[in-house]
Amino acid sequence: MNAPASPSAAETELFADTLSCDLAVPAEFEAGVQVRRPGNAEMLLRSVALVEDSRGADDGEERFEGSAQLQRLEARLDLALVLLGRLLQQSTAPLPTCNLKWSRLGLRLASPHGSGAAPGSAGVIRLQPADWLPDHIELPVQLVAEQQTDGIHHLWLRLHPTSDALTAAVERHLFRLHRRQIAGIRRVR
Repeated sequence: MNAPASPSAAETELFADTLSCDLAVPAEFEAGVQVRRPGNAEMLLRSVALVEDSRGADDGEERFEGSAQLQRLEARLDLALVLLGRLLQQSTAPLPTCNLKWSRLGLRLASPHGSGAAPGSAGVIRLQPADWLPDHIELPVQLVAEQQTDGIHHLWLRLHPTSDALTAAVERHLFRLHRRQIAGIRRVR
């Protein structure tokens, strides 16, 4: 267990000299638990990458123009995912939408609730990796620091990936998110 860090030290440890993204996504931290579905996060992140690569990115790149039949099949699959997502949302409590900063080293989560855990505690961050995906991933983390400001709890969480493959999938996902953010900023200009 690492020693507790100050919020500024945690910010430096997790985000200095590394690519990071600022997002608002459904997410939550739960202390004292382990990943319930090992291997699922890697599989979901790889699947998200495959789907988004096949469709073309939302950042102004050329969209893949397949046959009309393939486009109809994709539309049907999209509708099936939406329906499945609605069914899943009815059977499980939704994750609260939170602002977070995410790098390959960790996350800073702005949550309406405190963690109730001491710095150094292990736990899981659950988050929805894509807005069109009605599921979440679970990543093992360690609470580095926590601070409450204006009723918002800021949690600094160090990632503890269970495999090199998961690390690579997270890095690829972050690169795609970062590229999309940059493209969004350029469109506004």
